[in-house]
Amino acid sequence: MRRSLEDTYRHKGLRKKLVETVRAKGIKDETVLEAINNVPRHFFLDSAFGDVAYVDKAFPIGEGQTISQPYTVAYQSELLEIKKGDKVLEIGTGSAYQAVVLAALGAKVFTIERQKNYLMKINCLPT
Repeated sequence: MRRSLEDTYRHKGLRKKLVETVRAKGIKDETVLEAINNVPRHFFLDSAFGDVAYVDKAFPIGEGQTISQPYTVAYQSELLEIKKGDKVLEIGTGSAYQAVVLAALGAKVFTIERQKNYLMKINCLPT
């Protein structure tokens, strides 16, 4: 899997539109919306999905898994009411997008994935 790790002005503009989409669906927590805006979702997808990374839709990531729909990530994050320093245990890392959004909210995230092949791919993400 090849990932695009450049965050262009185009990507930032698409994220801004995505934030407006999830806001229109009912997400009100500004810190959650800011986290969605700050986390480059295309980093968590194969580069073939670069043009659609910011569509409010789930996409396949391999090993029979999907990256969650951004609205779902925002909704779950909003429900958690994360405060800086909160500890979160996530079971099923998947693409790690949800974990990174939670970390952007200030949580200390501990996550575990059962798919060994997928963990090797996640370790290649920039820190």
